[in-house]
Amino acid sequence: MTKLTGTFTAALILAGSVALPATAESWRGWNIHPEDYPNGVALDAFADMVAERTEGRIEPEVYHNAVLGDQPDAIEQLRNGGLDFANFNMGPMGEIVPATNVLSLPFLFTDIDNMHEVMDGEIGDRFADALAEEGIIALSWFDSGARSFYNTDHPIATPADMEGLKFRVMNNDLYVQMVDELGGNATPMAYSEVYQSLRTGVIDGAENNWPSFDTSNHFEVAGYYSNTNHLILPECICISADTWEGVSDEDKEIVTQAALEAAEQQRELWAASSEESRQKVLDAGVEVNEVDDPAAFQDAMQPIYTKFIEANPDLESYIDDIRATQQD
Repeated sequence: MTKLTGTFTAALILAGSVALPATAESWRGWNIHPEDYPNGVALDAFADMVAERTEGRIEPEVYHNAVLGDQPDAIEQLRNGGLDFANFNMGPMGEIVPATNVLSLPFLFTDIDNMHEVMDGEIGDRFADALAEEGIIALSWFDSGARSFYNTDHPIATPADMEGLKFRVMNNDLYVQMVDELGGNATPMAYSEVYQSLRTGVIDGAENNWPSFDTSNHFEVAGYYSNTNHLILPECICISADTWEGVSDEDKEIVTQAALEAAEQQRELWAASSEESRQKVLDAGVEVNEVDDPAAFQDAMQPIYTKFIEANPDLESYIDDIRATQQD
């Protein structure tokens, strides 16, 4: 026993004289998409870059397919420290961070490039500041494409073509108002219920981006896709403020750079995926039409903007500044 004790004591002395590896921080990450989706691929790349560049001080792991809960649950988990990082869409974020409701205004951006310009600049920093006030640190911005209307009945070229049709929308009052102002009937509904509802006639249509229209198989039951591009919603790689506070300045720089590189990769993958999905549904016989006069749709949105600004006068400057980026 004396010999063993002496050996143990010597080991402690030796341990104190050499540098021992720091304990790795294990980070839990949330993702609603499959791992082979552009977002999933980019998030896994982010996790690998962080682990490698911090030399194992931080070891992130991404949990795909919303296995840790849906987005509202994941937002709360991240805010209370139950999750360390996540990929969030800004559409459902408005209940927690009211400023992000600006991003759900229809026809806010002219195109995806305009969204990138806005979110990568000073205006995007202001949205990030608003998120940070609620315990959510946005490090970079992902794509989620441009959303358009599709239905089972006929092409949509003007707002009059939406008259009387029932469209599924996400659970957000702005989206309900959008469809109502265009003459349709908005029906908030879980995404998982849309295919069957289209097939059985419970709804006539829905709205989404090319990859979602494809991978959900909605194109099998809704043969008309009209390029209105009415919503262009950014997403983020977000870190819990509680987690972020415990990260050294050196590792914060590493994590931020990894997030920026992951966003660049996601955008490239998204663009390729969108074109692939578009071609797939065209080959399947879906009738796709461009909207030649988007101004008619945009003009119909004016009551929504008026009502929104009246209710949120402090957010009008966001809208004005975004529109200023669209001037020649």
